[in-house]
Amino acid sequence: MEKSNISYFTPNCVTKLFGTLPNGKVVESYTLSNGKGMEATFINYGATITSLKIVDAKGQPVDVVLGFNDIDDYIDSFNLPSAPYFGSVIGRYAGRINNGTFSIDGEQHELNKNHGIHTLHGGNRGFGRAFWKMKQLQGGSSPSIKFSYTSPDGEENFPGELKITVTYRLTENNELLVKYKAESTKDTVLSLTQHSYFNLDGHSQTVAGQKLVVNADKVLEVNQDSIPTGKFIDVKDTEFDYNSAVDAPLSIDRSFVLENDTEPAASLYSEKTGLKMTVYTNQPSVHIYVGGNCFDSLRGKDGVSYHTTSGICFETQNYPDAPNHAHFPSAVLRKGEVYRRSTKFAFEVL
Repeated sequence: MEKSNISYFTPNCVTKLFGTLPNGKVVESYTLSNGKGMEATFINYGATITSLKIVDAKGQPVDVVLGFNDIDDYIDSFNLPSAPYFGSVIGRYAGRINNGTFSIDGEQHELNKNHGIHTLHGGNRGFGRAFWKMKQLQGGSSPSIKFSYTSPDGEENFPGELKITVTYRLTENNELLVKYKAESTKDTVLSLTQHSYFNLDGHSQTVAGQKLVVNADKVLEVNQDSIPTGKFIDVKDTEFDYNSAVDAPLSIDRSFVLENDTEPAASLYSEKTGLKMTVYTNQPSVHIYVGGNCFDSLRGKDGVSYHTTSGICFETQNYPDAPNHAHFPSAVLRKGEVYRRSTKFAFEVL
C-alpha cells in the first residue's frame, strides 16, 4: 500500500496511511483543520500528535510540535537510552513511581521497572507504544477524533482491565482540546497526560528566548532520582518562579502545583512568530520538561536534527508518585468510577 493513498472522510478531516507495525497492524494518520488554517495530525500509534500547524503573525503556517514522518522512527525512538515519547499519550501513570511499587487498601502492587529501580510513564511499553483504535472522526466547524485503547488486567502489573478514550478537538478559536475518559474493572491508579514537545518558532528551532509563564506558587521537591520527597518548595526567589514571563529554561524537569483549574496553568510566547500558547487543565499539576532525550541523534520531520532545546513539554497530570503519598491528590480510580480529565492548548497571535 502506498503512503500517498488519501481518502476524505468528512469536511476538515483527511486520513492516509502512515506505516505498518512489525505485527502487521496498519497505522494511519488523521489530519483535522479549522477555518483559520490550524491543522493537527494524529496517528493511532500511541494516540500521538505528529504535527500541529498554526498561522503566525506573518500569515505563515508554523509546525509547533516535534515529531517524525515515519512510523519506524517512532518505534526506533523508544529504543534510545531514554525515550522522548514525542507527542504520545502517557499511561497508565505519567511520571515516576518510586521503586515501581504502590499499595491500594493495603494490597501491594509491583510494577515493571523501566527507569533504574523505578517505573516511568507506565513501564516498559506504556500507552505511547500501544495500538489505539480510531473510534470516531467528526468533521465540520469543530472537527474531532476519538481514539480508544483497552489495557488488559495486569498490563505492566497494574490491576484491572482499563478502557480508555482520548478525544482531540479543534475549535474555531484555534484551540486544541484533549479529553480523557477511563473506567477499570478493579481498583487501580491512573494518571494520563499528553507528551508533545512545543516550539512556537517551529520544530526546527530552539525554545531559547521564548517567554514562559507558569501560574504556580509551589513546585514538588524531588530527590536525586527525581522522585518526589512529599515536600513542597515555594517558588518565590528560586529558579522555578515563572509567575512573570521569563526566558524558557534550557533544562528543567519539575512538577508545578496548580491551585485553580479556571486560571491558565501556563503559557508560552514567541516574539519571532507572534504566537502565544496558553494551557488550561483540570489536572492538579503541570510538569515542565526541557532538556533531553534527543541525544543529538534524532532526525525529525523535514530531516531536522533535534537537540536538547528543540521543544518544551507541558505535561498536565497528577503528581508523580502520588500513589505513595497520602497527602497528594488521590491517583486511585475505583471500580465503577469514571476518570475524566481535560486539557486545552489555546493559540493566538499577538
